[in-house]
Amino acid sequence: MANNCKATSFFNGVPLIDLSKPDSKNLIVKACEEFGFFKVINHSVPTEFITKLESEAIKFFSSPLSEKQKAGPPDPFGYGNKQIGRNGDFGWVEHILVSTNSEFNYQKFASILGVNPENIRDAVNDYVSAVKKMACEILEMLAEGLKIHPRNVFSKLLMDEKSDSVFRLNHYPPCPEIQQLSDNNLIGFGEHTDPQIISVLRSNNTSGLQILLKNGHWFSVPPDENSFFLNVGDSLQVMTNGKFKSVKHRVLANSMKSRLSMIYFGGPPLSEKIAPLASLMEGEDSLYKEFTWFEYKKSAYKTRLADNRLILFEKIAAS
Repeated sequence: MANNCKATSFFNGVPLIDLSKPDSKNLIVKACEEFGFFKVINHSVPTEFITKLESEAIKFFSSPLSEKQKAGPPDPFGYGNKQIGRNGDFGWVEHILVSTNSEFNYQKFASILGVNPENIRDAVNDYVSAVKKMACEILEMLAEGLKIHPRNVFSKLLMDEKSDSVFRLNHYPPCPEIQQLSDNNLIGFGEHTDPQIISVLRSNNTSGLQILLKNGHWFSVPPDENSFFLNVGDSLQVMTNGKFKSVKHRVLANSMKSRLSMIYFGGPPLSEKIAPLASLMEGEDSLYKEFTWFEYKKSAYKTRLADNRLILFEKIAAS
């Protein structure tokens, strides 16, 4: 889990988008082109939804491991510990993964002492509905900024009742042993891009998140528990024909403090065809073959975290 790539400093150039400002749509487009990553303030997500979910998550993750394991193993939904995916990736992390659209069986949590499954379900549902609404507003601003009609071309995929979106709570316990590692880096969650359309992340006030910049350097993102960070996903990269880039990111464990993060992954329906939008092509050739979200998801989950998942779907330029 150790990694030799050192982060040198906090990256204070994270694009900051004030959603209440009229020019924010153009700034979001610019951020998606340059970084595939940005932070939003003056958002519409009520603070009480955030604090309620965080308190339920802390209750759950504070339970003894033998209790938490009653909500696992993940299938893919439920509780998981250390193992990430099915292909040998490990990290200093435990997590809960739930589907946001189909009925996830919260009764998995019923036998855990001090944990009320209805409370967790209500907290997740309130939080996810507010975050999804914000994600859709941002996707509509993106469409406007790109001058695409209709403006719901991206957001309708998340609003669809068959949208294949998931929600994940990650807990990175403190790890005092990090000090003994030669490079002081312990991977909490290895480097990867998100395969969906857009991801909305919120974490507590503990550092750990890093993004890979175009210059090949990892930079730490200063934590901010009151704002949301958004990532461009692989599917949005394809729909914009590579104009937007899905950002590679990872999480390092912290020696002293635990880190709790909540991520909404906004995905399209399984049968949705993903391809560059004709209105963005302007005579360009498509860089990608058309595929359904089901095909891409199936392919992506067979890979290791760090693999370039889109490479199988790129069109090979005629020589």
